[in-house]
Amino acid sequence: MSLVVTGTGGNLGRLVVENLLARGVDPRRIVAGTRDVGALSALAGQGVDVRRIDFDDAASLTAGFAGAEKVLIVSGTDFGRRVEQHVGAARAARDAGAALVAYTSAPYADTTDLQLAAEHRGTEEGIREIGVPFTFLRNGWYFENYTSQIPVWLETGVIVGSAGEGRISAAARSDYAEAAAAVLAGEGHEGAVYELGGDTSFTLPELAEQVATHSGRAVVYRDVTQAELEAVLTGAGVPAPVAAVLADADRAISAGRLLITTGDLARLIGHPTAPLADAVAATVADATASAAS
Repeated sequence: MSLVVTGTGGNLGRLVVENLLARGVDPRRIVAGTRDVGALSALAGQGVDVRRIDFDDAASLTAGFAGAEKVLIVSGTDFGRRVEQHVGAARAARDAGAALVAYTSAPYADTTDLQLAAEHRGTEEGIREIGVPFTFLRNGWYFENYTSQIPVWLETGVIVGSAGEGRISAAARSDYAEAAAAVLAGEGHEGAVYELGGDTSFTLPELAEQVATHSGRAVVYRDVTQAELEAVLTGAGVPAPVAAVLADADRAISAGRLLITTGDLARLIGHPTAPLADAVAATVADATASAAS
C-alpha cells in the first residue's frame, strides 16, 4: 500500500515527498502525483513512483490512487474550481480504498471570514460528506509569502499593507511539509483538524524591523486602508480580483484571523518551528549576493 502526494510539481508537495524519504519511508511506497511527470525525474531516480495525477482527469485519479493507503491532497490553484477538483480527488481516493485522505486547508476554515478560505471550507464540507476518514491540515501563512518580496522592499525601503498591528503566525513551508509527512507516515490522525502556525507570531511592522536589521538598510512599514492597498497592488500590475483577495487577507490579519496559538505544528513535527529571523536573514543574504554578482 502506498502513500500518495498530489501536486508534487509544486514546492509544498515536493517537500512532503522529500520529508517522507528523510523519514526512511521506502521510496517504492511513495507515489508522487503531478501533471508533468517529466519534471520529477530526480524523484523517479530515487525510486519514487511518479504518476500523472490531474484533478481534471478522472482516469488519472483512478490510476494515480490505485493501491493507495493514504493520500495527501495538496490544494490547487485553479481558483473558482477547487472545491469540485479537491472533493473529486478525495472521492477517487476513497473509491481506491484509501484509509485516510489528508487535505491542506486554511486557518479556521469552517468559521473564518477570510475570502481565501471559502473554497477550503467547501472542500472540507465535501470531504466530510463523502465519508472517507480525513485529516485537515489548516496551514497558516508561509514565511515565503513575505520573504519572496524582500528584494523589492530593499529597493523601495517600504512594506505597504493594511494589516495594522495584527499578528501573523506564519511558518516556513518546510515545517508545513514536515507536518504533512508526519501525518502520512504516522498513525492516529483520523478525524483530526490541525490549526498549523509558527510558534512565534509577528506584525508587519515587526517584519519590517527584521528586514532592516538583517540588511542594514532603512525599511519601514506603511499602513494604508484596504482600498488603498488594492489600488497599490493593481498599480503594480496585480489583476484586480487578486488584489482584492490579497487586501482582504490583510484585513483578516488586522482582525486576528491569522493568529494561531494551538501549538499543533510544533507538536506534529516534534521540534520548535523555524524562526522568522532565520528566514529573513537567509533571503537578505541571497538578495545581497545576487545584487553583487
